[in-house]
Amino acid sequence: MKKLASIVVSLLLFFSAGVFAEEHADQALEHAKAAVVHGKAGHASVLVEHAETALLHAQKSATIVTGEYKTHMQAAVKSLKEAIEHGKLGHAEMATAPAEEAVEHIKAGNAPAHKGH
Repeated sequence: MKKLASIVVSLLLFFSAGVFAEEHADQALEHAKAAVVHGKAGHASVLVEHAETALLHAQKSATIVTGEYKTHMQAAVKSLKEAIEHGKLGHAEMATAPAEEAVEHIKAGNAPAHKGH
């Protein structure tokens, strides 16, 4: 009975990790897209706010996913940091390009369960 309970708990943890990764990736994508929109509108400070939120979620997702997905989420993290750096300097246009890169990496790095949607 203990062995069965251990297996069930392990399976629940495995599947919940994918769900958490997907939730964080979805939030990262939503905020990264908002950062791009505000960057294109010249709103550097709002870009930074959204990019910082996207960064937190992308970092959390990157700790959960593996393989190719992890590589993309790590690249998204790097791009978001660059967007934040330029945005804090008031360079909305220069911050927008790395925010756009982050969007593409987050899409590619979203949890495998989300593929095909």
